[in-house]
Amino acid sequence: MDLVLEFFKNTGFALADWRYLIMIAVGILFCYLSIAKQYEPLLLLPIGFGVIIGNIPFFQGFGLGIYEENSVLHYLYFGVKTGIYPSIVFLGLGAMTDFSSMLARPKLMLLGAAAQMGIYFTLLSALALGFAPNEAASVAIIGGADGPTSIFLTAKLAPDLIGPVAIAAYSYMALIPIIQPPIMRLLTTKKERLIHMPETSREVSRKELLFFPIVGVLLCCFLAPASIPLLGPFFFGNLMKVSGVVDRLAKTASSAVIDTATIFLGFTVGASTQADVFITPKALGIFFLGSIAFSIATASGLLFAKFMNLFLKEKINPLLGAAGVSAVPGSAREVHLVAQKEDPSNYLLMHAMACNASGVIGSAICAGILWSFMAR
Repeated sequence: MDLVLEFFKNTGFALADWRYLIMIAVGILFCYLSIAKQYEPLLLLPIGFGVIIGNIPFFQGFGLGIYEENSVLHYLYFGVKTGIYPSIVFLGLGAMTDFSSMLARPKLMLLGAAAQMGIYFTLLSALALGFAPNEAASVAIIGGADGPTSIFLTAKLAPDLIGPVAIAAYSYMALIPIIQPPIMRLLTTKKERLIHMPETSREVSRKELLFFPIVGVLLCCFLAPASIPLLGPFFFGNLMKVSGVVDRLAKTASSAVIDTATIFLGFTVGASTQADVFITPKALGIFFLGSIAFSIATASGLLFAKFMNLFLKEKINPLLGAAGVSAVPGSAREVHLVAQKEDPSNYLLMHAMACNASGVIGSAICAGILWSFMAR
């Protein structure tokens, strides 16, 4: 009986408390949303299952937890802490991205820049709430709605906050169908939502597509050298895609490579939400500020599009401003769906993808700027 009792003391049933049960419930909820509602399943399913695994109580010292240096999960987590996984994801994103619609309408790039206002507003809010400058920058980047960028910057500035920041960033990305449409309808009129964008645009030449990743990486990385680990692989992936001479490499980067990185990134980030280090007042504050950041980023893009229309002869649909956040392709798809509900003949997807692509670049530049300032 003593052996049985000793064994029971070392089981998860005996070691569990309410914090672990709450986090396991959150993990199950994420899995449910990804499977039943299909909310960003490529992100939420690995994260959700990782949350479940990371919150199974265990006996300390066995090398099981993600924060124990000799554990398997700890070694897998190395790619998160060092920024390896986010860089690989950006390589794949670049190989998947088509910049032709953005290059055909360069003015749409401004919407991707405007949507980054959520980052700087949240930075000031976090500082006002007592977050340290490096922590405030890590929380603020959630406004870019880019999970890999959020993880990368937090790993550099505030490694202890990777779990809360990553979960907040990916949660709001997955909840785009719930968060963004009400903001779109609130800040635009029915007349504005009915604006049709031209279905045809100028044809972008192959030379333009080839020069863009080279010129883009030079301009962006000269402006913010700290963005090289993200934008370097991103533009390289795109150059492989448009060059046409390394199709095997481009296809591998846009499929097997990015999928593998996404699996380990999501799973280990989920596992890092170990209840005894995750459930804190600071984590709750991060979730609150993250929701504000994402909402302001959406609103900034919408309002700037309305501002641009004051000076444009050919009006743009203000809904496109909501796609300025870098949640690819979720926000672009949601913009298209909202427009379709108003008028089924209104197709905004390609235009929204142009804003989305510029948002990816914009958030990475912001991350580089914040890193260069806060790391000093």
